[in-house]
Amino acid sequence: MAAVVPARSTPTFPWLIVICGCLIAALTFGPRSAMGFFQLPMLEEKGWDRTTFGLAMAIQNLLWGMGQPIFGAIGDRFGTWRVLAASGVLYALGLFLMATADSPTMLHIGGGVLVGLGVAAGSFGIVLAAFARNIPAEKRSMVFGIGTAAGSAGMFLFAPISQGMIDAFGWSDTLVYMSIAMLVIPVLAIPLAGNASSGTIRQVEFEQTFGAALREAFAHRSFVLLVSGFFVCGFQVAFITAHFPAYLGDIGIDARYAVIALALIGFFNIIGSLASGFIGQRYPKPAFLALIYLARSVLVTAFLLLPQTPVTVVVFAIIMGLLWLSTVPPTNALVAIMFGTRYLGMLGGIVFFSHQIGSFLGVWLGGYLYDQFGSYDPVWWLGVALGIFAAIVHWPIQEKPVDRAALAPAE
Repeated sequence: MAAVVPARSTPTFPWLIVICGCLIAALTFGPRSAMGFFQLPMLEEKGWDRTTFGLAMAIQNLLWGMGQPIFGAIGDRFGTWRVLAASGVLYALGLFLMATADSPTMLHIGGGVLVGLGVAAGSFGIVLAAFARNIPAEKRSMVFGIGTAAGSAGMFLFAPISQGMIDAFGWSDTLVYMSIAMLVIPVLAIPLAGNASSGTIRQVEFEQTFGAALREAFAHRSFVLLVSGFFVCGFQVAFITAHFPAYLGDIGIDARYAVIALALIGFFNIIGSLASGFIGQRYPKPAFLALIYLARSVLVTAFLLLPQTPVTVVVFAIIMGLLWLSTVPPTNALVAIMFGTRYLGMLGGIVFFSHQIGSFLGVWLGGYLYDQFGSYDPVWWLGVALGIFAAIVHWPIQEKPVDRAALAPAE
């Protein structure tokens, strides 16, 4: 069993690492969450259709999911700073190409491929892996909650910032200014330098190769259950993000409540992420995750069955915001507990890739099933069923390190 030992005699809390990591999380999560504000002015000027823009965003989400385990593995091996520096450059280039795109192909390369890879290289998994190498295990869940809340704050802040800048400077110049802002990420990443073998908190690791770590993870029942459950998180939140405004229009709720609802989700997401970090530090994480998914299913069921009014929309948004990214801190903390921090970037990235597959299906099925049935209700109820499934699969997860005693060499 791995034992946590300090590499230095009197380690202090790494405030600089946490602050810079939180700023990076806010910067990388903010612009991609505000992409919807650029859709209509861009399409009006370029004459493209919504499918063109939607495909760019779908590519972005898919590359975000595919890239994270790859960048996580690179960070584990060659260092977090290199990966975060690449994030800033890729993100900046992607936003700039999106601003200057003169064809749908250029939009898909810039706003889709490059921004998606930039977000992947600077995502929660990369930053939280750096936190884990420098934060004692007894404080890790709390700090993961702070980092997740920082990303949520970026989502909340960049919405009004983006809209204000578009009104003042136009959509294209706003994207250029945002691309310049992304170049500060390599500077902010300097305190997060180091790889899996460095940091103020180290573990006595079982020596294994990259491939052996993958085989061990996928042979571990609790990891497989965690991966399958996080798929549901992506499905639920992506569907709501993409289709909730249209759904409210279908049921006759004024469009301004869609803006209010998404803003409330973003704000209460900050509170929920912080609370999740503290709760996960004190109570069993698998049971906590099961309750989060069950609460989402109960909330959606109540929202669908009760009279739908502006008041119920606001209440729904507040409670859903509290549950929105509250899954992230305990999920990443469980991966660190199971396997240590050596391959945390890669293994956490694999869990997140499952989340993004769910996101892709949530967005796509939302539109497809609506076209088939003329209603979003089938997808809402599918999300309820998946939430119950996620609660069931999280309950038996074991919150303990993988047993490597049988693999240890004989003395």
